[in-house]
Amino acid sequence: MGRAFEYRKARKFKRWGNMARTFTRLGKEITMAAKAGGGDPSANAKLRLLIQNARSENMPKENVERAIKRAFEKDTSDYKEIVYAGTAPHGIALVIETATDNNQRTVANIRSYFNKLGGTLGNSNMHDFLFDRKCSFVVAKKEGLDLEELELELIDYGCEEIFEDENEVVVYADFQSFGPLQKYFEENDFEIKSFKFERIPNNLKHLTDAEKEDVEKLLEKIEEDEDVTNVFHNME
Repeated sequence: MGRAFEYRKARKFKRWGNMARTFTRLGKEITMAAKAGGGDPSANAKLRLLIQNARSENMPKENVERAIKRAFEKDTSDYKEIVYAGTAPHGIALVIETATDNNQRTVANIRSYFNKLGGTLGNSNMHDFLFDRKCSFVVAKKEGLDLEELELELIDYGCEEIFEDENEVVVYADFQSFGPLQKYFEENDFEIKSFKFERIPNNLKHLTDAEKEDVEKLLEKIEEDEDVTNVFHNME
């Protein structure tokens, strides 16, 4: 198995702290997708997949509908996706993705977490060379599916790594291959269970248990912020 498999295995059981925060994050993403590409899932590929993500997280249907409707209300805040980067205690690189309607509030909050718990907030692209940007799809495994044959076919669509995980098929590719892969899965009647855009570290940094605790305190505080959608790091 390759690097993406090991990365997924390490993060698999790490979930958002509570359901309310998960729904807030998904709601913002759905609103932004609807605003950018329209509120009809059949004509908006990203919205269609986000709705599937919401289903996989058991987000109520009325929450999804409310998030789509919010995109077209006059007083709706204009959310923007902004990426921050910084260095946690013991030299661990952090990349923080947010969806915010107030950049000044968000950056002030994130800076305060670094100041209180160690580390520094830096330039948004300072750690780009430490992470590879990938997209990933989880699709239901079809009966009789030959994984090797599927891999050979998907290579033409940008697939870099594919593996089976609990009767589901997980596919990783460069993030620019998102569109071609989504089109392939939909045209070939694969059930897309979820998708993600991820940043996989090129190298992991080993820390002692005590050092990990220092980093995890900062990670937990950042992830509690309602503007934060994803946090990536290179801690082993």
